[in-house]
Amino acid sequence: MSEQHTYRVIVRGTWDGLTDEARARLLAEAADHGMASMRFTEEGSLSYEPAPLKHFSMRYVVVSDAADGEEMAGAIADDRAEGTLRDLGYSFRDLKSTVTDLDTMKINRKPASRR
Repeated sequence: MSEQHTYRVIVRGTWDGLTDEARARLLAEAADHGMASMRFTEEGSLSYEPAPLKHFSMRYVVVSDAADGEEMAGAIADDRAEGTLRDLGYSFRDLKSTVTDLDTMKINRKPASRR
């Protein structure tokens, strides 16, 4: 069995050609998608600012084979984001992912004498 790594992925994009209905829904739900909603989850959490309603981000936790690397984790998150946004009826463009491998990131701990 191959080694699994856990990745945190932020998928950023731009709203594009939103219908009046989609725009109204996003504006009405904006309070639920602000800074407080930013969590890394398997299903993803959507966040955006209502004014101007231009950009958004989605945060994902992706567990995949370490051998596939960060590129695959980003592709998986992009695919999840595209599916979610399409299912919600939101049009978008320019998805770009930033991936962090939690299993390889270095944690700088302060020496005990400096705490």
